[in-house]
Amino acid sequence: MPTKFEEIFNIPDLRRRVLFTLGILALFRLGTAIPLPGVNAKALAAFFAQQKGTIFGFLDMFSGGAMRRVSIFALGVMPYINASIIMSLLQTAVPYLEKLSKEGEIGRRKITQITRYLTVLIAGIQGFGFTLWLKTMKMPGGEQVLYGSGFGFRLLIILTIIVGTLLCMWLGEQITENGIGNGISLIIFTGIVARLPASIKNTWTLVRTGELSLLGALFFLILAIGITALVVLVEQAHRRIPVQYTRRIVGRKVYGGQSTYLPLKVDQAGVIAVIFAVAFMTFPLTVSQFFPNSPFFQKVSDWLNRGSVLYNIVYAALIVFFCYFYTAITFNPEDISENLKKWGGYIPGIRPGKPTADYINKILTRITLIGAVFVVFIAIMPQFLRVHFKAPFWFGGTALLIAVGVALDTVGQLEAHLIMRHYEGFMKKARVKGRYFNIR
Repeated sequence: MPTKFEEIFNIPDLRRRVLFTLGILALFRLGTAIPLPGVNAKALAAFFAQQKGTIFGFLDMFSGGAMRRVSIFALGVMPYINASIIMSLLQTAVPYLEKLSKEGEIGRRKITQITRYLTVLIAGIQGFGFTLWLKTMKMPGGEQVLYGSGFGFRLLIILTIIVGTLLCMWLGEQITENGIGNGISLIIFTGIVARLPASIKNTWTLVRTGELSLLGALFFLILAIGITALVVLVEQAHRRIPVQYTRRIVGRKVYGGQSTYLPLKVDQAGVIAVIFAVAFMTFPLTVSQFFPNSPFFQKVSDWLNRGSVLYNIVYAALIVFFCYFYTAITFNPEDISENLKKWGGYIPGIRPGKPTADYINKILTRITLIGAVFVVFIAIMPQFLRVHFKAPFWFGGTALLIAVGVALDTVGQLEAHLIMRHYEGFMKKARVKGRYFNIR
């Protein structure tokens, strides 16, 4: 493994990309430590210390502690993710956006520009609600979180939050274009991993004070390692559909005739479905901030409190929906069928054309259900262990899915760069590759 890191830094372009990515992530972490003006940091830290198992603690985990500190990156990239979800949904319903999505690079740029404008709008709305929430929040001793008041002070905070969100979005885009990995996912990944040392320290404190036995801590550690390995296995699992190409003679050359396979991932959506589901679950909380004294919205917030039965049901349903939705917009069986037919490929025993598309769609529907159920299980099960068996805070399913998914994607890109330059893969005795599941 050390030699692989040396090989990374021996390639000038790859070294530049890796160092650029690390530098941008360091800037993001620096921004999470810069607080908004007029904030009582001690009072807010005491509040979030009591909210570890709630939706507030969940959002603070996604922002890497920026919400707890009420920093300029308090909302992180969540407004951008919400805007991306809305644009993805609208592309299937609005003809103009659907047309743009099929126009190649030019259409993609226009959709990206609209998404940025929508991000500004969503960040402004969420920033306004966030300011109202901070203004009405009072600590048990009557101490307020915000020192300032007035329209100008609130406008300053809202504008700062909007600029911080846009800066996070820009940093993520810079990583995607000039670095390694998906920038937005890496920013979320950094926020999650940054909390790991503190969580381990808290677990050790529980062991020292006797609140958690050493045997129990070892059990949870082994369980976490086992579940992590299981997540890696399923994230890389795919179904292989055999494909046969007919022989074609062009002049004196013979083309085709070989056998290959079409890989269909079990979890085609990856971490996107989880991130989208989390973004939707935060929507009622955002709306309730505009009506702090409304019994109805207060009741809705209580119903959707993280860990409740209704929360888990809605969260699971959203994950399943987004697994199928993301698979539908990124993988078109009809296009695959047409491409196979165009190049003389066919699935043995299946007629070309629509029967091939139907066959691929049937298999994709089945394996997506398996992947969605697994993601739901991993996302909800740790919360059940935390509530009923006092599992440590670092044992989080949603964070684990995102961290493993982003890490695998980043390592896969590193391997691609190394192999492209005639180096061995990043892993010495293994490759980041799919697993064959014979699901029919």
